[in-house]
Amino acid sequence: MKEVLPLTGPFFVASFRLIPAGLLLVAFAGFKGRPLPSGLTAWLSITLFALVDASCFQGFLAQGLQRTSAGLGSVIIDSQPLTVALLANVLFGESIGIAAASGLVLGVIGLLLLEVPTLAFDESNFSLWGSGEWWMLLAAQSMAVGTVMVRWVSKYSDPIMATGWHMIIGGLPLLAISVLNHDPAFSLSLKELTASDISALLYTSIFGSAVSYGVYFYSATKGSLTKLSSLTFLTPMFASIFG
Repeated sequence: MKEVLPLTGPFFVASFRLIPAGLLLVAFAGFKGRPLPSGLTAWLSITLFALVDASCFQGFLAQGLQRTSAGLGSVIIDSQPLTVALLANVLFGESIGIAAASGLVLGVIGLLLLEVPTLAFDESNFSLWGSGEWWMLLAAQSMAVGTVMVRWVSKYSDPIMATGWHMIIGGLPLLAISVLNHDPAFSLSLKELTASDISALLYTSIFGSAVSYGVYFYSATKGSLTKLSSLTFLTPMFASIFG
């Protein structure tokens, strides 16, 4: 995402990551015979889910990626399992015990050990709002709340179908902001985008959203939310390897 943001604009990338992926996921769910959402409660729950997990998360993430240092941003965004653990305990009575709680804390320490050596900023000129860390923190909390919300949404809709529709609905406000913001994507021609740029956009939409969101939120309807969200500690590991 970070490579194509300067070329196309943050909100365009955020909307492109969601809308095509949502259409693919809805088509896949329909092909598998999964039912469409039905009733006001189902669509209302999906819309709220979309605004929190899709619009807010992707919007904040895109803003944060423009301003944040890679290391500290990664630590913030992937520390959201701590929020999930707290919410799951309060809302669903999930108790993880001392050992599991210690594991979450060790996970955050692990992120720090992995990323802190890459941090280099002048503390005298550091601005939380301008640097992007604040946006990353908001993105992390949006993702955490979205992870917990899917349990509620799946009571009224098929989880795969709901995930697809929440990406489509959540991407529309981001697309509107992109247009109003005059993101450079709308003045670009395809000739100005390299094969690498187009591949990056397609990858973030197909694999970074359609596949990963579908699997993640389907899994969130089963088992422990805290254990599931803790897998996001692996994200900076793979990011470091691929980087």
